[in-house]
Amino acid sequence: MMTGITGGRKFHLTVKNNKMELLAPAGTVEAFEAAIEQGADAIYFGAPHLNARALARHFSMSEIAGMAAHARKAGVKVFPAMNSLAREDDIPRVVETLAMLEEMRVDGVIIQDLGIYYLIRNYFPGLRMHASTLLAAHNSMAVNQFGQMGFERVVLARELTLDEIGRIGRASSVDLEVFVHGALCFSFSGLCLFSSYLGGKSGLRGRCVQPCRRRYTWQGRGKGRPSGYFFSMNDLNGIELIPQLRDAGVVSLKIEGRMRSARYVGAVVKAYRQVLDAVPGDKDALFAAREYLREAMGRKSSTGYFLNPRPDDAISPHHSGNIGLFLGKISKCSKKRASLTLKESVRIGDRLRLHQEGSGERHAFTLKKLDLGRQQADEAGKGMSVSMELPVSAGSGDCLYLVDTRERRSESGRKVFMKPGRYGKVVKGSSYRAKVDRIIKNLFKAVDRVEKRGNRPHGGRPKSRAGRGRLPVSWWLKVDDLAALKKCRNMGLLPDRVVVTLDKSSYSQFLKMGRQVAHLERDMIWALPPVIFDDEEPFYRNAITRLRKSGFEKWQISHIGQVQFFTPGARSGCENVKYGRDSGKHRKPRGARKFVMIGDYSLNALNSVALRVLDEMGVSMAQVAIETDKGNLKEVLTHGAGKGTGLTVYGTIPLFTARLAGGYFQYDRPFVSPKREEFVLKKSGELTLALPRRPFSLLSNLSELSGMGLKYCVVDLCRMRLGRKDLDSLAGQLTGKSRARGLSSFNYNGRLR
Repeated sequence: MMTGITGGRKFHLTVKNNKMELLAPAGTVEAFEAAIEQGADAIYFGAPHLNARALARHFSMSEIAGMAAHARKAGVKVFPAMNSLAREDDIPRVVETLAMLEEMRVDGVIIQDLGIYYLIRNYFPGLRMHASTLLAAHNSMAVNQFGQMGFERVVLARELTLDEIGRIGRASSVDLEVFVHGALCFSFSGLCLFSSYLGGKSGLRGRCVQPCRRRYTWQGRGKGRPSGYFFSMNDLNGIELIPQLRDAGVVSLKIEGRMRSARYVGAVVKAYRQVLDAVPGDKDALFAAREYLREAMGRKSSTGYFLNPRPDDAISPHHSGNIGLFLGKISKCSKKRASLTLKESVRIGDRLRLHQEGSGERHAFTLKKLDLGRQQADEAGKGMSVSMELPVSAGSGDCLYLVDTRERRSESGRKVFMKPGRYGKVVKGSSYRAKVDRIIKNLFKAVDRVEKRGNRPHGGRPKSRAGRGRLPVSWWLKVDDLAALKKCRNMGLLPDRVVVTLDKSSYSQFLKMGRQVAHLERDMIWALPPVIFDDEEPFYRNAITRLRKSGFEKWQISHIGQVQFFTPGARSGCENVKYGRDSGKHRKPRGARKFVMIGDYSLNALNSVALRVLDEMGVSMAQVAIETDKGNLKEVLTHGAGKGTGLTVYGTIPLFTARLAGGYFQYDRPFVSPKREEFVLKKSGELTLALPRRPFSLLSNLSELSGMGLKYCVVDLCRMRLGRKDLDSLAGQLTGKSRARGLSSFNYNGRLR
């Protein structure tokens, strides 16, 4: 590690090593042991209740202690994942978990939440930090920012090409980790809200119900396939690209699969170990590795984005994306007895899965009876027509998959190194308890300032305006089209602030409109989009420079890496600080020009400690994560009031933000789920967005939000083309004179899980 001083502050950077690490997943102790046996250099697994695979079985802290001790003896590193967003009421548990992990001397902790980052940086210096892929590091700015914050490794976004990874590798000093095998998400990790929107099961908190795996149907008439699995990604397989990944500067090859079996983990680790240890170009090793991967019985695979930013083979829209070998489609079924022509061999005792295409339901079962014509058989080969018994009735077109074989299932159970009652010792003495209690007390020693002021978050002065009435809280209007501002003003929508998304279109509008928008500089905020690839960075730097010269000093960032646009080295002429474990409060250099950084909801600040980090970084106003519920928001504002906290309260927000642009996508045409939920695809530059058909709205809750201490609310009209009637309705909702019915409140009135 290198240490330096910048602006009086100490920061840390990691010097990359040359040996490629093979990093394996473990969702069970058996999988952990299989990974070690087959040659993994390091293993990652979820910490209890605080990881992005919360639906998997939780390890106890004593199990983690035993695993860490066992791995240390084997020369294998362990990286617990605490990469879930933390609710405000999770913070005490987070502190306790971090204290125990530090005592265990784990080799690193994978994190997403800025609040957890704050806790490690300030209270647990013995823990090394790895930036989770959920932090969506997709450019050099983000990686450099994380390095300056003290992260020793960054797990890159899975949407990057080899060329883009190489560019990042050449521009940074931080160790780079890349997913090389396993499941892919349709959306950028960290920007997917689909599961959360459908019922509060947040993918950012490890509870994703995988709406991307569902079958959807396009509404109305149109060309192409009327229905299919349009967003269900094939698995990633980069085993043939290991030399190129090494040349790109990757130091760790990561296998996805904490939800998968020990057999799967063992087979995949064995395959990659085979290639990593072989002489470069050894075709026999590669052939053997392919056979091991076939035995793992994963999904159909592709090279993902490594070779193409818009790969043609990343999705098979006619295929459900089930794990296992595809056996075929049922041709007919009667009384739980199905007929089909086999695509793979099958035997009595094999474990199969039925996927019902209409409902999306899945049923696993053991094959007990198999018929070839009128004769029963023990096995049947590829290409044969067979009939078999199912656990439930099925329909024509439903699919069957082979997920495990009789031989593998009959093998003797794995000898697990940890027996019940003989796990590792977890330190929980009086000194440990005192440390945890002291940290929690320091974090929450601030008294509810809102209550102290008599519940008057604006000093008793109602400020905001909308049409003919006043609002209880300051309101901002966000648009992606400057021409929309004039339309809103003509309709009497007079916001306290205007937020405009900066892209090539809106910037071109600005250059053409000139003086027509110059008067807005005091109240206008330019918003950066959450995804900016390296080759797009020059445009944004130049635009920021010109806009600042025109007097625009308020900027909304949508990714923490965008702080880099406002550092001394940035050609945009802005100022800021370097960050590290020893960083303190943000201080503006003497003589520096005034500017304001504002945080968008995509920074995913779900707790007051995360807001504290943003405040230290110079983000003077920030939104709470948009998927928060009322109870969590109230607690956040109680502990973090007075920090310029906002919330988006209206809009059609992106549920998926994806790089893929499949030829079967039908933009601006509605699509529906098996439960009749309606959505629409939109094109946004080079990205694909999935949006709800109708906006969500908390406009009827503005008085309540004001009473909690919220400082401002955002009405987001981006991606919406509203007519006069729509804007009239919006003005009525803002003033409380009318109320839209049938709109979602997202998670506000429910519970974010």
